[in-house]
Amino acid sequence: MALQDLHRFPPELLTTAAMAEVDAAAVRMGIPILDLMEKAGQAVADAVPFRAPVAVLCGPGNNGGDGYVAARHLAASGMAVAIFAERPPTPGSPAAEQAARTGLPIRTLSDFTPHAGTIIIDALYGAGLSRSIRGAEAESLSRVARSGAFVVAVDMPSGLSGDTGCATGPVLRANRTVTFFRTKPGHWLEPGRHLCGRLVLAQIGLAPAHLPRIPADPPLSLNGPALWRAALPPPGPAIHKFGKGHVLVLSGPEFRTGAARLSALAALHSGAGLVTLAGEAAALRIHAAHLSAVMLAELAGPDALPDLLARGRFSAAVIGPAAGTGPETRKALAVLMEAGLKLVIDADAITALQGQPEWLAPRNRGGAVLTPHAGEFTRLFGLSEAGSKVETTRAAAVRSSCIVVHKGPDTVIAAPDGRAAINISGGPELATAGSGDVLAGIIAAHLAAGMAPFEAACAGVYRHAATGQRLGPGLTADRLAEAIAPLGRGSAG
Repeated sequence: MALQDLHRFPPELLTTAAMAEVDAAAVRMGIPILDLMEKAGQAVADAVPFRAPVAVLCGPGNNGGDGYVAARHLAASGMAVAIFAERPPTPGSPAAEQAARTGLPIRTLSDFTPHAGTIIIDALYGAGLSRSIRGAEAESLSRVARSGAFVVAVDMPSGLSGDTGCATGPVLRANRTVTFFRTKPGHWLEPGRHLCGRLVLAQIGLAPAHLPRIPADPPLSLNGPALWRAALPPPGPAIHKFGKGHVLVLSGPEFRTGAARLSALAALHSGAGLVTLAGEAAALRIHAAHLSAVMLAELAGPDALPDLLARGRFSAAVIGPAAGTGPETRKALAVLMEAGLKLVIDADAITALQGQPEWLAPRNRGGAVLTPHAGEFTRLFGLSEAGSKVETTRAAAVRSSCIVVHKGPDTVIAAPDGRAAINISGGPELATAGSGDVLAGIIAAHLAAGMAPFEAACAGVYRHAATGQRLGPGLTADRLAEAIAPLGRGSAG
């Protein structure tokens, strides 16, 4: 998603239960459900992109009610509209009243034959469906998928969970999805993000006053500057290099130096006042041929690390990029945590803790950020990738007492207190070797500058993705590291 598009969406994400509370609050405060349904259906009709025959597939609930309204408005505009439903709405319900208002015949789904030139409005089921779609409704979804018709989904593509973004069974890929008031986690978590197509957020008369005053769920947000801008360090004319923080990056061995060097360069370009790469002498000779502004420090092994920390005035550290997965990496991690440093724990340091995330909790004194990709996440936490990525990442944060950055096209950042954010600004250009090492360095620079770990991680993920999007296809990790803007309120997005 283009960065300018992110600002079209309010940062709050609502689960399906929270959205039901919003609807109920609006009705209690005097907004008739028929009025909400009328505006929702009009928004769906407005989202139809071109004139063509329209088939509206309606379910028995309020989602179907939105579909009946859309059908009425499209027919009034002169478009050819046919309505199909497996069963009628419950008698006396708002959806039944809207069905009666259409004045159009309602045919069974067995009569439905889509064609490539048809526009399909999928109003079968919304975000709250928890069961698999079966029978004639499932068969109709299959026929639409085979037809190549343009699909506009109401709220969510039918069969897709609004909370997890996962399919509960057969599901249709939409070209466009129209949702209302606030987006839901399932609009942004894969595969939901892919299956929703272009997302349209319509305002239908609901207001922030209708949000639950005491949310049932921990805060969940879209990741953007509004979430962390206030935590950025203010610029100051008298600031010096140590005031901007000193980042320590532990190097891999002689022939595995590139990953740590990328982290160090990213930290430097992200605004750290000083960056030191520490490693064995043979590795430092390789680094010296590539670096000028990054300092080098010989480190004979984990046993020498306390002396280096005593001399270095370090604010934050990165451990893991190409460090090796053996006991020395784990020993070095223990020393860094014992020293109370803010940490980014990445790559090999995560694998070195395989299956033992609780090892981190009593040692996490300074604030640690874990940055696993999907495979590392599974190795460390043993949690299934099935279900809600938000909830598995929250559970991982609790078990480790760390901020967890669960990387992917739908990166989720979670804190042990339940706060979580979904990043939506990334793209496939970041799928390149070394990209994760760059992210580790960016987050470390934020930590070194004094940002709290959750905000530092959110800002790092966002700025990493935004820079990748700006560079576009063909970027390499070294270009990415050099293109990061210096940290400051003027570079927040």
